[in-house]
Amino acid sequence: MKAIFHSILFLFVAMTACGQEEGYIISDGFRLNYRVIGQGTPALVVGSSVYYARMYSENLQKHLKMVMTDHRGFVPPNGERDHSDYQLEKIIDDMEAVRKKLDLGKVIVIGHSGHSFMALEYAKKYPQNVSHVVMIGTAPDFGPENTALIDRTWSESVDPERKTVLEENFKRITDEEIAALPSGEAFIRNYVRSGPMAWYDPYFDSTPLWEGVYVNEDMLNYVWGTVFVEIDITKGLSELEAPVFLALGRYDYLVGPAFTWNAYRDKFPDLTIRIFEKSGHSPMYEEPEVFDRELLAWLESRE
Repeated sequence: MKAIFHSILFLFVAMTACGQEEGYIISDGFRLNYRVIGQGTPALVVGSSVYYARMYSENLQKHLKMVMTDHRGFVPPNGERDHSDYQLEKIIDDMEAVRKKLDLGKVIVIGHSGHSFMALEYAKKYPQNVSHVVMIGTAPDFGPENTALIDRTWSESVDPERKTVLEENFKRITDEEIAALPSGEAFIRNYVRSGPMAWYDPYFDSTPLWEGVYVNEDMLNYVWGTVFVEIDITKGLSELEAPVFLALGRYDYLVGPAFTWNAYRDKFPDLTIRIFEKSGHSPMYEEPEVFDRELLAWLESRE
C-alpha cells in the first residue's frame, strides 16, 4: 500500500510540476470543464477543453500556461434550454468565472474561428484582466456578405483537385446520412467531410481530433448562425486596451478571405495580421513551428 501511495503522490507531483490540472465550474447548470496544460504566462483558450488541447504544440506549452476552457456548445445542455442560455454575454461571464477560480490574474485570451469573437468581446468587457488577444481563423463576422465571398472564392480561386476531393467526400458521406445522425455527431461528420475547405492538405482527415468531443449542436447553430451573423465587432473597439494578433490561413475556405479585414484595420488600436501560407482554418495545428515563432515574437514585442 505504501508503494502505491508513493506512486500516486509522485504522479500528482509530476502533473503539478508540468502544469497539468483538470477541473470544472458549474454555471446555470452547465458543467464547464477546463484543462490546464503547460507553464508560463496564463492564456485562456475558449472552446472545447478536449479539442483545443490537441491543437496547440508542446513547444507553445513551454511558454504559456494554456487553460483550455469549455463553453456551452461543448457540454450537455442538462435539460431543456432555450437561446437565452446561449447569449454571448453569458459565455463571456463563464470565461471570467474560470479565470477567477484559477486565480490567473491577467491573461492572454485566445479564440479560434467563432471563438475569436468570444475572446475579443471578453477583452472588451474585462480589459483589466487581459494583456493580449489572439484571434485565429475568422472573418469580421459570419454574415451573408462574407458567405457570398466564401462561395465566390471557392468557385473562382480553388484548384480542381481540391474541389474534386470535396465532391468525393460528399458522395461518400451524403446529406441524407448526415441528417440521420444524432445532432452532435452530424456536426462533426459534416466538418470532417468539409476538410478540403478547412485544411491546407485537402486529404486530411480530422476525425481523431474530435474523439471524445461532445457537441451541443443547438447552441452552435444559434450562436454561429445568428449571434455571429449579426455581430458588430467595431462596438467598443476604441476602448480596447489589449493588442490583437490575428492569424489567418491562406487556404481557409470556411471564412471570408483575408482582405475582408482591410476595412477594420484602422478601427483597432493595435492589430497585427499574420497570414500563414501552408494553412487552412487552423494554422496553430498545421504550421505549429511558424505559428509558435510568430506568436511568441509578437507577445514579446507587446510586453
